[in-house]
Amino acid sequence: MHRNSGSLLIYLTGMATNHTLLCIHRDPAQLSLLKENGYELVTAGSGSDALQLLISLSVDAVVLDYELSLLQGAAVAAEMKKVKPQVPIVMLTDHLELTDGTLKSVDALVTKSDGPHFLWANVHFILNVKPAQHLEGS
Repeated sequence: MHRNSGSLLIYLTGMATNHTLLCIHRDPAQLSLLKENGYELVTAGSGSDALQLLISLSVDAVVLDYELSLLQGAAVAAEMKKVKPQVPIVMLTDHLELTDGTLKSVDALVTKSDGPHFLWANVHFILNVKPAQHLEGS
């Protein structure tokens, strides 16, 4: 189901997605809304663990915290794009003041203050709406 809100088309769904997300986050509990909406979550405790999981598993997207303990999220995102450039990355950050080049390897940026529904909307968009727009344009 979708609803048109001005020029923005909003897709609403309560159905299971069957998409698998690789999540690298300091507080995985903040990702519970994704699980409640049918996403399968595979979590990693560090950027290096996440890279190994990305190589060994089939994932549809990555949810990556910018502030990681050893590696910055931007460095992890850049390495992930080298390994699997087709896998979209949503980066979570505490603030929008990021170092130069941070956004080169990410497909969406969400501040934690935006809340879990905005995170879910961005993940839903990059996995469902954006691919459909790409197909329509080709």
